Amino acid sequence: MPETSKLVVGAAPQGARDTSSAALAVREMFTSIAPRYDLLNHVLSFNIDRLWWRRTARTFASILTQPDARILDLCCGTGDMAFALRKQAGKSRPQILGADFSHAMLQRARSKSLEKSSPDSRRAIPRWIEADALSLPFPDQHFNLVTSAFGFRNLADYDAGLREIARVLRPGGECGILDFSEPEGLIGHLYRIYFKHILPRVGTILSGVRGPYDYLPNSVERFPPPQEMLDRMRRAGFREASWTPYTFGIAGLYRGIK
Repeated sequence: MPETSKLVVGAAPQGARDTSSAALAVREMFTSIAPRYDLLNHVLSFNIDRLWWRRTARTFASILTQPDARILDLCCGTGDMAFALRKQAGKSRPQILGADFSHAMLQRARSKSLEKSSPDSRRAIPRWIEADALSLPFPDQHFNLVTSAFGFRNLADYDAGLREIARVLRPGGECGILDFSEPEGLIGHLYRIYFKHILPRVGTILSGVRGPYDYLPNSVERFPPPQEMLDRMRRAGFREASWTPYTFGIAGLYRGIK
């Protein structure tokens, strides 16, 4: 493990001095782009993000088909991962809860719930709660599955986030963290050109907000590489920790069992 990687506690937006200011800066960034967040995700990822959510949901099909299962989608944003989990569950209808600390993002998630609901399916729609991923308002051993899609990377303290996920999971419960990575070789070279030079400009133009899309590639570069993340997961109490790359390693799923 590189010596410098040991020093990475969590996300560090420009100007952040400590974990508290980092968390505040992240919340303000996502609040500023919430109105166009979905459009930008789909445009900037060429709609591949939809495939990643569905693939992640399929990975946990055995849990989702348990009618009494409790599922938490952490850092849920506007809810797309939670909706993918709900769709994969089919008629089983487990309890699915989306949590995020950005009120503006949760408002979008709730609006999308109303758009997707019908009189005979309301009970199946995920519920939403405003909560900090580093201090969750849930009892110990409460959930069968905790997921997080492209949100864990933005936590101000990665190890504290893993410990909190482990705390709220039941023994034998599973964790699935879907997030960006940095591919190697020619694909990695092309990816970095797009991610560091093209994506920030397009994101800024479409969102009308300067800053968040400069932060994105920096946050991916700062995020621990797969082997280090797996080591951190094991220290937090997860066994059988694994990483499955998606789309040449542009993204990947970290999976662990408590």
